[in-house]
Amino acid sequence: MYLVESKSGAIGCMVVALVFLGTWPALLAQLERRGRLPQHTYLDYSFTNFLTAVVIAFTLGQIGHASPNTPNFFTQLSQENWGCVLMAMAGGVFLGLGNLATQYAWPFVGLSVTEVITSSLAVVLAVHSSNDADNAAKLQQLSDKHTDGARREVVVDAPDTHQDKDRLKDMEHGSSEEGKAATGSAQHLIELEHNRAIKVFGKSIWIGLSITFFAGACYALFSPAFNLATNDQWHVMRGGVPHLVVYTAFFYFSLSFFVVVSVINIILLYRPILKLPRSSIASYLKDGDGRGLAFLAGLLCGLGNGLQFVGGQAAGYAAADCVQALPLVSTFWGVVLFGEYWRSSPRTYALLVSMLLMFIVAVTVLIASSGHRRTSYSH
Repeated sequence: MYLVESKSGAIGCMVVALVFLGTWPALLAQLERRGRLPQHTYLDYSFTNFLTAVVIAFTLGQIGHASPNTPNFFTQLSQENWGCVLMAMAGGVFLGLGNLATQYAWPFVGLSVTEVITSSLAVVLAVHSSNDADNAAKLQQLSDKHTDGARREVVVDAPDTHQDKDRLKDMEHGSSEEGKAATGSAQHLIELEHNRAIKVFGKSIWIGLSITFFAGACYALFSPAFNLATNDQWHVMRGGVPHLVVYTAFFYFSLSFFVVVSVINIILLYRPILKLPRSSIASYLKDGDGRGLAFLAGLLCGLGNGLQFVGGQAAGYAAADCVQALPLVSTFWGVVLFGEYWRSSPRTYALLVSMLLMFIVAVTVLIASSGHRRTSYSH
């Protein structure tokens, strides 16, 4: 199997993983803002995410030198290593639930703040509170009649977004018969609400924050589970059996991810939450609008996770946690693609810049802590 053994190679893997893991959420968020059902999007995304892990295991897990302590992927499939396999699968379940939850949190909290909270498990509500207050002020600029009428139209008489394709055009900057709404304006927010799949007007912000903190708790568990799977600190395997190589652990990790989230999303097709319209397997298969972006998101996530784990095996999983600074990338896409923080207050901008600077410092420190690790997997 192929192993990254140099510090520079490990850092390269982690930097590329950081970019990939910060980009795929923007693709899924964009599809939701265009009106595609999140169940359809996540099924597509999870398929290519798992397919990427299979390709990595069958290629990088098989090429190069193998030894009794570092067997190739196929060799390890027949070994008695189920204790660590279950650890890897538990990590996949945690990540799958975390990613699934964030998809429902983005409409309420925003892409950038959701990724900040889930990645750091820190109290960063000050940025969101300021931005939310800014948005409320923008809405108040409209007359009460206009605002109330727009909300009634969105919440009560929301059209089927899959039958109203014209509304998907220019969804980020807004468009209407009266002209183009400025990004970040009150009219832009109303038009976005009218287009998106998950309606948030009239719903409590605490729904989104609760989902976000649940996702953050899941994210806090998946990396330690993967670490235990590959290093067996709890000694769950009998003596003489080599530790799981990173590619075998990643395969089982992605397999459990795919199975669990597929089952959940199929259930959500028929029993949707947050007042989403009901769907079906047949409707999902026919819904090709945006499927390419969802496939691309799954590919980026799969590659990002794989590079994170490969780099972590070489430099240490603590150093590999530098990819948790993915909000640097997500915030960039949130501002550029979605107009988040546009027309906000100086206080919001100051908090946003401070937050990003802290993440940059964290990434620098974690990457600097990386070092060469031995690649022996034996007890």
